[in-house]
Amino acid sequence: MLTKLFQTIKDNGLHTKSNVENKLFSITLPIDSYDPLDFFNYKSSTYSGERFFWKSSDGLFWTVGLGVAATLSVEGDENRFQVTNEQWSQLLKDADIQNPSGVPGTGPLLFGGFSFDPSNEKEVEWEQFGQSTLYLPTYMLTIAQDQYYITINTIGNESFSVVEQREQANHFIQQLMKEEALYKENPIKIKVCKEIAPDKWVHSVEEIVDILKTSNVKKVVFARKLLLEFEEHAQSSLVIKKLLNQQPTSFVFALEVGDSCFLGASPERLIKKTGDHVLSTCLAGSIGRNENAQEDQLLGERLLKDQKNLFEHELVVSMIEDALRPYCTDIDIPKVPILLKMPDIQHLYTPVEGKANKEFTLLNVVEKLHPTPALGGVPTNAALEIIREKENMDRGFYAAPIGWTDYLGNGEFAVGIRSGLLKGKKAFLYAGCGLVSDSVSEEELKETRIKFQPMLKATGGENV
Repeated sequence: MLTKLFQTIKDNGLHTKSNVENKLFSITLPIDSYDPLDFFNYKSSTYSGERFFWKSSDGLFWTVGLGVAATLSVEGDENRFQVTNEQWSQLLKDADIQNPSGVPGTGPLLFGGFSFDPSNEKEVEWEQFGQSTLYLPTYMLTIAQDQYYITINTIGNESFSVVEQREQANHFIQQLMKEEALYKENPIKIKVCKEIAPDKWVHSVEEIVDILKTSNVKKVVFARKLLLEFEEHAQSSLVIKKLLNQQPTSFVFALEVGDSCFLGASPERLIKKTGDHVLSTCLAGSIGRNENAQEDQLLGERLLKDQKNLFEHELVVSMIEDALRPYCTDIDIPKVPILLKMPDIQHLYTPVEGKANKEFTLLNVVEKLHPTPALGGVPTNAALEIIREKENMDRGFYAAPIGWTDYLGNGEFAVGIRSGLLKGKKAFLYAGCGLVSDSVSEEELKETRIKFQPMLKATGGENV
């Protein structure tokens, strides 16, 4: 087995499992095709609690990690994106990287996420995650451009043998290829499905709408949660499998930390960078779906003309453009949104494209974009204060950035919505909606129930 040398560094609230006296060795080798879910389940008893899973919304890029060579985790709320970026740069300094492919998403890669609001009081279910958790995996499968790669990362000292690492990498691949997938799936059975204080939530929505009518706050995104209790521990791999089948056009993600797993199927990209090409997504304003094609089309047409939703959407477009301008040139934004249809809901959608300048780093831009008006509100700080006062819950990583960045600066972060937290025999599912001055509380409650559906279906539940 590859050795892992850890030392805890405390710097501005940052806890980094790495060894500053040693350096990173990384090797990437091509392999024959391998199922990403089988890789996630490979020796699950060994790697459970130290795994991640990612599928891009277009299905053209997958990455799965097993084991942890280094963890970057921030506990404090100051400069967490910048400090993480600096620590990642330090980890890559003088690294020995053997990656002939140069394909984005291969070689050393960080995967993980950040909490929505580091100033909010943390609840017990989110304690293990800190204000950020990002893994440099020991073993990683990448599927890109219809090619398959294994990356192995090791923290070692100057006496570490690169030749030995290559031998170990070949041995790992041989063992991986000859071992049959024997993972046993246990059906998920829900004992309890409970909305947390829905009447109180509706009352709070009405209070917030009154604030919006009498202040300069234009929008507040208000969330709530659903509690599930299972007969047995829910397997994260089975929920991932269901999300892949049920939400094929979404980002499917999972991040295990100890006995917990944050996972979901998000429709919303925050930012993507490939080379100097930058892509962000404005996704705000939504309406349900209908099984009848004609009725479904009428719902979409209504959404495209709805002034409340168009106003909500334009707030997001404007904010993302303002956030990207210092870091991008040649920004292109369509003048009107189109529809993005998901299995349970349809959204107003506007892509934003640009070319990265020399000031662009992925984590710093993630910091500028989070939270967008689609997840926080307008103006941001005033909306966050209202959320802290009225929401009465810790969002944890819900509605926050989750994704990856590689050693060449490529990467992609989505917004952790349509998501939930598995913890033992429980799960906490999250959903929110954008409130503006003409919002109607009962309609907003219905919208959150629609947004619970992807995770509720994946965990074996029925309609709320």
